[in-house]
Amino acid sequence: MKNVLVTGSLGFLGNVLVKKLISAGFTVFGFDIDDGDITTQSSLDQFRGINISHVFHLAGKTFVPESWSDPWSFYQVNVMGTITVLDFCRETGAGLTYISSYLYGQPEYLPIDELHPVKVYNPYNHSKNVAEEACLFFRDNFHLDVVILRPFNAYGPGQPGRFIIPEIISQVLDPGIKDIEVMDLRPKRDYVYADDLVEGMVLSMNAPRGIYNVGSGYSVSVEEIIKLVGDLTGIHKPYHSKYSERPNEVFDLYADISKISKAFNWNPSTTFREGISNCIRSFTRPEK
Repeated sequence: MKNVLVTGSLGFLGNVLVKKLISAGFTVFGFDIDDGDITTQSSLDQFRGINISHVFHLAGKTFVPESWSDPWSFYQVNVMGTITVLDFCRETGAGLTYISSYLYGQPEYLPIDELHPVKVYNPYNHSKNVAEEACLFFRDNFHLDVVILRPFNAYGPGQPGRFIIPEIISQVLDPGIKDIEVMDLRPKRDYVYADDLVEGMVLSMNAPRGIYNVGSGYSVSVEEIIKLVGDLTGIHKPYHSKYSERPNEVFDLYADISKISKAFNWNPSTTFREGISNCIRSFTRPEK
């Protein structure tokens, strides 16, 4: 089987991807922050000469609120780290799957397809957009095989607690917390379960070059998540919002996934209820 390299291999999605690739018979090499600085040109030298056929580039900074307080580090890691990976692929001939982000800003129409204008609205998204442009430049000028995936909101067991779904679950399950508090109950997002997203990543190795949305095709509000967690746990607590609206907040969005469905023969197989149930179980029985 092929040798593949996963950057960000110890992260939330990287961990799921590595397990999936190993179970499929691939020889997997991982690179994470403990292995070096992805922004330095020589950081991937250890993988030269071992016939890496494909790279999954997940390494990067992802927490949107932090991008407002420390934008420099987001551009440094997300842009220059991607340049490091692209140059490695240029020299080795490896294919690349780049994991981008939601880049469409305030939707002009729903569902959002890949032809929707890009309208980045925070430093994190802008850094991912610049990295995408670099991927397309290397594809067109150095003839790299590049697939760009634009996940909407990934979630699943093991996601860091600062994200909205684990934040809600932890508040519901914590007996010391009497009221659930969130920044805003209103925003609706398209949530894609980590295992489904990773399945799309694996399929991307044999997919046509291009940009593909990855989502569920429908949206769920923060308030609906709270109610669902309450239903699944049997723990119903009062909840309220701080009404703290983020800059350039988007209140509803969901993906048109017809392009990836046709090109990859991919569709999400995990319902939102099933995914949230799995997340709750991971809190009560943490994964080893």
